[in-house]
Amino acid sequence: MTLILVLGDIHIPQRAADIPAKFRKLLVPGKIDRILCTGNVTDSATLEYLRSISSDVSVSRGEFDGRGSQQQQQQQQSQQHPISVRTVAGQCGLRIGLVSGHFLVPGNGDVDTLAAAARQMDVDVLVSGSTHRFEAYEEQGRFFINPGSITGAFSPLEPNAVPSFVLLEVKDDAPAVIVYVYQLVADDVVVDRIEYTRP
Repeated sequence: MTLILVLGDIHIPQRAADIPAKFRKLLVPGKIDRILCTGNVTDSATLEYLRSISSDVSVSRGEFDGRGSQQQQQQQQSQQHPISVRTVAGQCGLRIGLVSGHFLVPGNGDVDTLAAAARQMDVDVLVSGSTHRFEAYEEQGRFFINPGSITGAFSPLEPNAVPSFVLLEVKDDAPAVIVYVYQLVADDVVVDRIEYTRP
């Protein structure tokens, strides 16, 4: 089994002060094998925090990555995040793609656009961000996940975003994934479970 933390749209310090303390207590080093981030990390301290949880961190470039002071831009340019990432997890070779979502046209979580991106990347699971709201659904035989914003950072589309992240448990013995969705609702962590098996 492989455990993958999926998160994004962090926006510290521009739109949020920090990752909620109740989430930080859950995200401890040594438990998570890999991290996939949909972008908008925007500061180096948060990226270092993610690397303290797992040394295997992939970040797709968000629309606000690379902005800020000249020093921040230089630091982020040295860590250039690609627009998309394709990875394989589990012994059954489940293919997972990662994109910010902002660079897709039309963006904002358009189902047909995401399906086209998944076909182009040839992935079973596509992780995307930029909308700041959690979504998970199956479409055209593929599975789509948007982890939302781990900080609950506002956006024009989601001014009252619910802080959320996802843990993917990728099975070794089957092309399947169990999705655990963590949301901070009324100061309580609520966890939901969704399953997907590649057809």
